Amino acid sequence: MAQAVKSSPVTIEGSQFKRDGKPYQIISGTIHYPRVPREYWRDRLKKARAMGLNTIETYAFWNLHEPSPGVFDFSGNKDIAAFVRMAQEEGLNVIVRPGPYICAEWDAGGLPAWLFADPSIQVRTRDERFLTASDRYFSRLGRELAPLQATHGGPIIAIQVENEYGTYGHDRLYMEQIHQSLIRAGLGESIFYTSDGPRDLANDALPGILPVINFGAGKVQTSFIRRFFGFLYLASTMSQFHFDQPWMTGEYWAGWYDTWGGEHAHTDAAVQAKDLAWMLDNGYSVNVYMFHGGTSFGFMNGANFGQDGYLPLVTSYDYDAALDEAGRPTKKFYLFRDVIQRRTGITPPPLPTALPIAGVQEFQLKESAPLWSNLPAPVSVNHPRSMETFGQSYGYILYRKELTGPVAGTLVIDDVRDYAAVYLNHQLQGTLDRRLKQTQLPITIPAGPVTLDILVENTGRVNVGPLLQEGQSGITRSVSLAGHELSGWQVYCLPMNGPEELKDWKKETRGGPAFHRGIFTLASVADTYLDVRELGKGFVWVNGHNLGRTWGIGPQQSLFLPAPWLRKGVNQVVVFDFTDLDTPRLRGVENPIWSKKMPPLLRSSL
Repeated sequence: MAQAVKSSPVTIEGSQFKRDGKPYQIISGTIHYPRVPREYWRDRLKKARAMGLNTIETYAFWNLHEPSPGVFDFSGNKDIAAFVRMAQEEGLNVIVRPGPYICAEWDAGGLPAWLFADPSIQVRTRDERFLTASDRYFSRLGRELAPLQATHGGPIIAIQVENEYGTYGHDRLYMEQIHQSLIRAGLGESIFYTSDGPRDLANDALPGILPVINFGAGKVQTSFIRRFFGFLYLASTMSQFHFDQPWMTGEYWAGWYDTWGGEHAHTDAAVQAKDLAWMLDNGYSVNVYMFHGGTSFGFMNGANFGQDGYLPLVTSYDYDAALDEAGRPTKKFYLFRDVIQRRTGITPPPLPTALPIAGVQEFQLKESAPLWSNLPAPVSVNHPRSMETFGQSYGYILYRKELTGPVAGTLVIDDVRDYAAVYLNHQLQGTLDRRLKQTQLPITIPAGPVTLDILVENTGRVNVGPLLQEGQSGITRSVSLAGHELSGWQVYCLPMNGPEELKDWKKETRGGPAFHRGIFTLASVADTYLDVRELGKGFVWVNGHNLGRTWGIGPQQSLFLPAPWLRKGVNQVVVFDFTDLDTPRLRGVENPIWSKKMPPLLRSSL
């Protein structure tokens, strides 16, 4: 293990960053600690140094650290202080972006789900309830990070105030309150900065705080030109704003993310290397977003909402980054390393020994257990409510209503978030997909008592834009049949925390929705990608770890399975799936599997 060397602060003197009285250029890359198994943090940090980076940037993830109000968790993979200390041991500075909002293509942009239990709370505003909650979080986060600032010999050199707020609002009083909250948390001894697209700087820049710009490949020169004119505007309208400040890119988007039903992202490494060279040659500091993307394990993927409507993101956060999802250097890594070495004249340390990656022989999921046999005790309500109002943050929720037929008409669900399967006496009638703007389904209720079940999946809360405010999941308003609102429901919360308590396993095929179980045996462990092409829609546990979501519409058709979550000998896989699976077969492969975009008719049938 490397020995941490005490750091000295980076300061701003005129248009330059300085360290120990000398000009200093920040050459940074982003890694998100929750998206990488803790056992691999050091490997990824060593590879950052091997590319020539001198700084690592990360968000802090509020929804992970405060899973319920006033209850905090900084253990295991959530131990941000351990990640920061490890970065210092590997010779890296650290930039922290604590939020409260972070975007990051992460569920609700990092805002905790419990905030949305009361839809009247206005997030990212001066709503006192929001500010009180975020202040409590910052105070606790400060206990972890304040002692690790460079003023105390730690590696943290800069702290971001909020995150790209200029694309959301323009309330500088709100921004100043977040700024002061961070100071109260003890984080005011580092450089404060804001970041946004160059056109949005004026919406959230604060006097005395460095504004930096975010942009993508091929836009480097035009972005800095816009930044110049943005600075002119700020200097002319804000008496305390100083035009003479360092030039820095807070996020240079060296890749892109993937949405369900879309194409896998491929970006131009040569163009990006040319952009990076231009910035470094001009003396600008830069943060490459992402250096290593990793994986949004579990249910932590977010969603976009724009002209194309609701677009949930896949589990993989490979991002076409310099290190792939499994941490392997790509062509981009070597191009960037050469650019940085030419600019700095410093030969970076060698890459660490490559981690093993291997296939897993095909195996079957021979046992199954129906969801209907694994329901918890229900809660009785008059009208459907969002899962957050029941204290549930992620997973699935089932709404049950007893009906008496015969009735034929249209079932209307207002508003389903995000994917619903409708059953009559456990027989599937159809599905409603928020992506496809589906809200209604024709059904026929036969004579006699009939059980109506609506199983809803939280497919990922919106992480960017004005609909961030609407973070409720499940059925958020009402259900009507043939023009009449239905009341008197039994609600079953299904957070899917783990497979340990599942029951009614049998070695026979069960129709969906159901759990499916199988085992495979390993003589030695290595990273692998689990081929999930025989699955429909659901998610996968391996040895109790939630690898993330599956969905036949693609483009993601494999799930990264890290070696630290495997063991020599017997390993257990449990799959939950909406669809009917007939003894599916899985296997491990050495490279991810991506599919082409599916036709709309096929997409809507899953």
